[in-house]
Amino acid sequence: QVHFVESGGGLVQSGGSLRLSCVVSGSDHTFIAMDWDRQTPGNEREFLARIFSSGDTIYSNSVKGRFTISRDGTKNTIYLQMDSLKPDDTGVYYCTAPLAGQFGGQGIQVTVSS
Repeated sequence: QVHFVESGGGLVQSGGSLRLSCVVSGSDHTFIAMDWDRQTPGNEREFLARIFSSGDTIYSNSVKGRFTISRDGTKNTIYLQMDSLKPDDTGVYYCTAPLAGQFGGQGIQVTVSS
């Protein structure tokens, strides 16, 4: 069974930074792509960023220029550097591998205070 474990969340003031990590266990192969998603209060889960095994990246307009997704080589370990955080970034953040049909774990809470 594949397990996704997110870490690095917490409480930060508006304008601050956090770095999320995601470690995947239980998979024998490297996922072609891994995503960060989030669910903010009262909203559906939304896509934030994707990184391919090639290193190519895609970002949603809501985080482009503020967030950076990265990957630990060919491992199923990814990171999300979040800068210039805003209160609207408050929510639960998930790492996933949707192209492999894997939609992540329990997520990690990020709270941005104004």
